[in-house]
Amino acid sequence: MRMFSYVSVAVGLFALAASPASGAELRIFGSRVTKMIVEDVGPQFERATGHRLVVLTDVAAVMKRRIEAGELFDLAVLVDFQTDDLIRKGRLVAETRADIMKAGIGVAVRRGTTIPDIGSVAAFRQTLLAAKSITYLKEGASTIYLDRLFATMGIADALAPKTIRPATESVSEAVAAGDVELGIIVIPNILSVPDAQLVGPIPEEIQSYIVFTAAVAARSPNQQAARDLIAFLRSPAATSAIKAKGMKAD
Repeated sequence: MRMFSYVSVAVGLFALAASPASGAELRIFGSRVTKMIVEDVGPQFERATGHRLVVLTDVAAVMKRRIEAGELFDLAVLVDFQTDDLIRKGRLVAETRADIMKAGIGVAVRRGTTIPDIGSVAAFRQTLLAAKSITYLKEGASTIYLDRLFATMGIADALAPKTIRPATESVSEAVAAGDVELGIIVIPNILSVPDAQLVGPIPEEIQSYIVFTAAVAARSPNQQAARDLIAFLRSPAATSAIKAKGMKAD
């Protein structure tokens, strides 16, 4: 049945390609991971449909607030619980809800520096305590989890004085620049910055996967085009790109 849906999407896109003049500009609200995938596979969708994709990004929580403030957009790809809240508030169309991808949390250091040991929970804990500085987002799905994790591990108070929490998605950039020793953020974010080295995912026993979920804006004037884009983001072409960026397709 899933293969049939993929074939249907492909046929639909081919048919739409015959009339590019009808193309719309689709405004997509999301975080960096959304931009990474759309930049990779979006041109294929644009060529097939004549639509133009414009991705606006920030920390997912910030993009959610922009939606709540009334900004116009066509499609949101946010963290699952944020998308669900916007559906409850009538900002997104419930029947279009679709999980697109999920990303684990990883650790980054500046490329060329010593790779710390995070191979076990005990080693990860000791690496955090030994680091001169660490950074993770001021707000975000990973932040909610990490705050709870560090409290459970009994190291929250020790880490607090040396922790930098940027309001923007600049964790990997700060590590790459040498401003901070360790960065903790979703893995694709680390992979997107050349001078940031992925040490690896945090240990599986304490790993948390952030799910990114799409839905069409209730006020979008391009409802069908946005629905087509969601279908495309769940197709094999997008799945391959998602995996190449260190994520899992949902």
